[in-house]
Amino acid sequence: MMCGITGTPGTGKSLIGTELARRGHIVIHLTDTVGPYVTGLDEERDTRIIDVERWAEEFVPVDGFVEGHFAHLLPCDRIIVLRCRPDVLKVRLALRKYREEKIRENAEAEALDSCLIETVERYDPSQILELDTTDRDAAYCADRTERFFRGEIPADFGHLDWSAFLEAGL
Repeated sequence: MMCGITGTPGTGKSLIGTELARRGHIVIHLTDTVGPYVTGLDEERDTRIIDVERWAEEFVPVDGFVEGHFAHLLPCDRIIVLRCRPDVLKVRLALRKYREEKIRENAEAEALDSCLIETVERYDPSQILELDTTDRDAAYCADRTERFFRGEIPADFGHLDWSAFLEAGL
């Protein structure tokens, strides 16, 4: 069974993936798999351009976890959408030395539920767990992820609303 961990940059995908790997799970960090699918660089957005359709089509499923911003584009059996309050996300991204424009773009995407909406469009509601990482450590989030993966906690999403951050101007 393949479980995807997706979310806006800075929500904790890599940290949780690293914790799950430490616990003995197979974890594929999707950034390690996109190299052959990079078609260019978007200098304005400071990001690589990836042929995600071809990448998703050619991706070989694993029995374990896949983590990355595009995990929801893969045929996962379960999918976890990590969320982080936009004001906290901005701090996390600033610590990564993201440019101000990129920080704002990602905080807006988080406030607009972009990853969640894309996931809901592709998956049955019974396959989706939304997990708020705002004030949670990697161990707590990995525990919840494992429990969802094993079917010990039900699917649950749609309870976070950060649209007020848009009104406040992020």
